Amino acid sequence: MITVSHISKSFGNAKVLDDISVQFETGRVHQIIGQSGSGKTVLMKCLVGLLEVDEGEVLYDGRNFSNMTIDQRKEIRKEMGMLFQGGALFDSMNVAENVAFPLLMHSNMTVAEMKKRVDFCLERVNLAHTNKLMPSELSGGMTKRVAIARAIALNPHYLFCDEPNSGLDPQTANMIDNLIAELTHEYNMITIVNTHDMNSVLEIGEEVNFICNNKLWWKGDKNSILNSNNAELNQFVFATGLMRRLKPCQ
Repeated sequence: MITVSHISKSFGNAKVLDDISVQFETGRVHQIIGQSGSGKTVLMKCLVGLLEVDEGEVLYDGRNFSNMTIDQRKEIRKEMGMLFQGGALFDSMNVAENVAFPLLMHSNMTVAEMKKRVDFCLERVNLAHTNKLMPSELSGGMTKRVAIARAIALNPHYLFCDEPNSGLDPQTANMIDNLIAELTHEYNMITIVNTHDMNSVLEIGEEVNFICNNKLWWKGDKNSILNSNNAELNQFVFATGLMRRLKPCQ
């Protein structure tokens, strides 16, 4: 479990996170939603240590990440997988080299062991035999799947995804969402996803956290989000004509 306890974060006089407390449970997909500038990206950066919190604590299975030294944090980061917006593959490396990168950095595997693990991860995301392709030869959906394969290469306990289906067509985006959900349940990970895509929320939103006015404004799941009486949440959820047509009659 990841426990966020009363964290706050400011930049100058601007408070971006204000006394946020939330728990992220194992084996579930947790989504963080909110308008641009609401603080959801800052929250994720605080969770992984890219930003330091001003107040409060972040605990990984009881381990206080906020108070750790750099070396102690490195050990926990070995248990994390990161899926960046756009994939963030290395252009100069082929698919296999991209997936192997965290293994080279954070494991003691032999070359043969790394090759076996890379092949397994690529097969798991339905990209077997793509090892020698370069990122420039991949479609958008393939790029995201290679990035997912890299993210799970170290068999992480915690998976962080920043807008994983951004820039994809609806069918491919749905496939990426469901792949993330499958891997979460299969490997019993804690998965935290930043997204503004309501299709994604309604597809895989087991735990949905709505950030508004720098606070955790609402918490629920994909089954309850369309029936909330929270005015700010409804304004966000039903912002498009398509979503308004899904709004239950009051």
